[in-house]
Amino acid sequence: MTVCPSFLAMHSVSYRVPRQHTLILNNISLNLCAGERVGLIGASGSGKTTLLSLLLALIPATQGDIYCQQRPLRPTSVRKLRWYRRLVQYVPQDPAASLNPFMTVRETLSEPLRYLAMTRPDEALIHAALKQVQLDPALANRAVSTLSGGQAQRVAIARAMGLQPAFLLADEPVSGLDMPLREEMTTMLARLADESGMGILMVSHDISSVAALCSRTLVMDKGQIIEDSPTSRLLISPAHAETRRLIAAIPRVSVSNLDEKD
Repeated sequence: MTVCPSFLAMHSVSYRVPRQHTLILNNISLNLCAGERVGLIGASGSGKTTLLSLLLALIPATQGDIYCQQRPLRPTSVRKLRWYRRLVQYVPQDPAASLNPFMTVRETLSEPLRYLAMTRPDEALIHAALKQVQLDPALANRAVSTLSGGQAQRVAIARAMGLQPAFLLADEPVSGLDMPLREEMTTMLARLADESGMGILMVSHDISSVAALCSRTLVMDKGQIIEDSPTSRLLISPAHAETRRLIAAIPRVSVSNLDEKD
């Protein structure tokens, strides 16, 4: 576990599916630092989504303790967790499925500000939020359902950034995009983090996207964190067979057999 001033921390956290007694997470300990960009990778079924749900205070841990800035974090009423929802925001994997398609972009960006920051957003605030994610402020009047995939993902990020969070939990934020858009979105997330001092936990099964953004990477397998290492070291000298398998799965393009044509 990295030694640094804690922002989010887990101590010996386990999670079992209620009534089924199936162990999903087993004795997880981790420390996420303020301003740190961390990747969380693992194959499907490794426990990434459950760990993210715990960090979002959507489900309770079966065992162990979770803290944010030394305050205990337990699922409770929205009102009692308002402090946490302002500090920690979420970017979904599929904004088309998680954002209300009947809302306009303006309404989408205004909603968290009204309910969590208790602020009445004005046009200047909405336009600034859109410019921050490199979108034309004219999109404010568009319905979310009319946006492209890349535009919807930018709106989801702008919605989260509007509260000026200290930490962003991003669930496969670029998986639904083509390669040029993935690179563009990753660069934008890095810029936003650098400008604001915000930390990021990027959850993904794709280690190449994580490597482009995160200086440190956690690897999950069968409900446990099996590696916690600087990303550069993990790519060069992975310690675990599962990590080596994930690295070997990174797509590589071979051009050695291409024929020249007149």
